[in-house]
Amino acid sequence: MNQTNRRSGILLHPTSFPNAYGIGDLGKSAYDFINFLKTAGQTLWQTLPLGPTGYGDSPYQSFSAFAGNPLLISPDILMEKGYLSTEDIHSLSSSATEKVDYGTLIPQKMAVLQKAATAFFADKASLSYQKFTAFCLEE
Repeated sequence: MNQTNRRSGILLHPTSFPNAYGIGDLGKSAYDFINFLKTAGQTLWQTLPLGPTGYGDSPYQSFSAFAGNPLLISPDILMEKGYLSTEDIHSLSSSATEKVDYGTLIPQKMAVLQKAATAFFADKASLSYQKFTAFCLEE
């Protein structure tokens, strides 16, 4: 057996990352985790499916094989980009518990994401909007 081909890593779904918004996401905690993996000499991160969850809130019961789960979008990154304010994400802070309460979290987070989308689409002159439009036309 050739030892040089061996690699190691960890299985961790992004919803397990700590944050103040009721569910882990692909924000700062994910970046910190990736940096930790690199520092620790790990080369693999297995995430489990990342699609929208279906019945039972299981990542294995997604309604789509291609769509990403909007709950994994980081409110902090949207705030950094100017699409949300601290007031916009205040409702999410109240849903932060030890376990994810999908019934409470989903409508709250979707409302916050809708605010961010409205802000994004309102600024048609932004570079991000132009890149998005070009991507949509190309794909």
